[in-house]
Amino acid sequence: MGIIRQLPPSVVNQIAAGEVVERPASVVKELLENAIDAGATRIDLTVERGGKDLVRVADNGGGMSDDDLTLAFTPHATSKLSDAEDLFRIRTLGFRGEALAAIAEVSKVRCQTRQMGAETGSELCIEGGTFGLIRSCGGPVGTVMEVRNLFFNTPVRRTFLKSDVTEAGHVAEMFSRVALANPNIHLTYRSGGKVVHDLPPVGGIRERIAVFFGRELAESLLWVEGRLDEMHVWGYVAHPSQSRSTAKGQFLFLGGRFVRDRSLSHALNEAYRGLLMVGRMPVAFLNLEIPPEEVDVNVHPTKVEVRFRDSNRIYSHVLATLRQTFLKSDLHARLQAGADTGVVPPEPMPRDVSPTLAVSTFSPGPSMAPASFELGGGPSDRQTVASWFEPSRPRVETPKPAPSWAQPLPGGFARGTDADFDEFAPPPIPAAADSPMIGPPTPGPSTPPPAPLPVSTDSLGAPKLKAIQVHDSYLIAEAGDGMIVIDQHALHERILYEELRARVAQGQVESQRLLVPEPVDLPAPEAVAVLEQVEVLAKLGLEVESFGGDTVLVRSLPAMLPNVEPNRLVRDLAEHLRTQPLPPTRDGLLAELLHMIACKAAIKAGQPLTPAEIEALLDRRHLVADSHHCPHGRPTALVFTRADLEKQFGRI
Repeated sequence: MGIIRQLPPSVVNQIAAGEVVERPASVVKELLENAIDAGATRIDLTVERGGKDLVRVADNGGGMSDDDLTLAFTPHATSKLSDAEDLFRIRTLGFRGEALAAIAEVSKVRCQTRQMGAETGSELCIEGGTFGLIRSCGGPVGTVMEVRNLFFNTPVRRTFLKSDVTEAGHVAEMFSRVALANPNIHLTYRSGGKVVHDLPPVGGIRERIAVFFGRELAESLLWVEGRLDEMHVWGYVAHPSQSRSTAKGQFLFLGGRFVRDRSLSHALNEAYRGLLMVGRMPVAFLNLEIPPEEVDVNVHPTKVEVRFRDSNRIYSHVLATLRQTFLKSDLHARLQAGADTGVVPPEPMPRDVSPTLAVSTFSPGPSMAPASFELGGGPSDRQTVASWFEPSRPRVETPKPAPSWAQPLPGGFARGTDADFDEFAPPPIPAAADSPMIGPPTPGPSTPPPAPLPVSTDSLGAPKLKAIQVHDSYLIAEAGDGMIVIDQHALHERILYEELRARVAQGQVESQRLLVPEPVDLPAPEAVAVLEQVEVLAKLGLEVESFGGDTVLVRSLPAMLPNVEPNRLVRDLAEHLRTQPLPPTRDGLLAELLHMIACKAAIKAGQPLTPAEIEALLDRRHLVADSHHCPHGRPTALVFTRADLEKQFGRI
């Protein structure tokens, strides 16, 4: 007699339950998705003890007939597939036909349902996989699913559940995902006899983001939208100041289904590179719509993981769309001054964001940004108070030549365009015929005086900033409708980084050979790490070679960094190369080393600056891209609006 035997259906269902039903939140997910697939416009969720004792989902969907009611709890019975080809064009949230059977195998289930036009409804009770008889019952059109005593017949599985509070938290998280993906559905959530959420249908997800994550986050959101052929990405991303320590603030939806995908997450994190500090994660609420045949959702029983036919194309489209948004947005950080009594800004335009959305009727233009971070004026009744801050007479700004120390700073940068997505894409060619000077000019009788810098304006359209230095570290400047506090080191670091990056892209990084090459003794692992990157360092103008043993010989330095000590620079680079995880691409490594070199070469906190040096630094603030953050993600400036000042002084 053989040793292989057919497993009983109950065992098969319990095995499936182990994959599909991990905890009460898994039951909530399956039941909510079934209600959405049934066309419900209102869904009520009720749980007791975090879902351990009861999960109840009532909807006003299409309901089921008596024949369908029994089949609904039979393994691999579904109305959403007819043949194998349908697996490659899934348009519904559920399709496997195994979730209800798995749930019924490890709990006590009661289902009441009635179809439109039927005189009575039908009721079916199942206990541990044992079916009862179908009975007639009253009730509204739709379906009510009750799942009680989850894992009552598998006590070992029940012992693995966490506390009631923890399980209720997982249920709330699952409910929030469904609510964000379906803002056009009225959803309610009751836990422990109390109403936790009552969410009427809305035209967009911003209001629901405010409900789940707070008004401050909702007000910091930037609208994102981009199309590429039949691919459509849209939603919101948060201002860099609203970052998180984990990726739990990232909500990615594919056709109304919450998904996790490494390539999409990497594209999101890559778009924020240079805007967030190390260890911080961006917040995003993005919807992706692509033809069903271009994605495989039949990867895992939970249907959270997906696979794309052309993941590189999707990755590039998401990354380009996000960077276009950032290039058009003001990402300066704002100082928070007291509570704000405003309301959540409305959506850019009322729109249908149901999972079947195929065509957008509105595309925000440059003049209709959905979330503005400009220093706008206050209401009309504040104009009298606001006028106290107006200058009594117009100021006349006379351009002054930059000090000698500032000559290496970039003098011909333009703001990035939508095509500037590559870290080392060639920058725009300066309009001036002469290239910017690499070092300060040598004075002499034939040396012409330095050309005056043009009068610049800030990003708010105000005249060129005038600033004072405080604590030898920060610059306080008047700007438009408020004031700006600038971190001098962070701003200079960004300027140096952009100049170095542009020179690397053009292959024009000038190096200054040392009269006497300087040997640097390093620990063996660090010496190896440096010598492995000789070619990369050479592109940065840093020429090193082996000098025998664990000694590295420095022959040249970048000409635009004349004040950097070779010994210290090489030691810092060596330690970084040995201890930090390196990017997988050469461009990524170049960018990371540029960040570090710019940081080491920038003016430091605590370094006093002359008025001419302050003016030169601020003049060049507007000539580089992403001047609102340093290359490591720290903000270079904080903005304090005039309205905030008036609040602090009790004028309003």
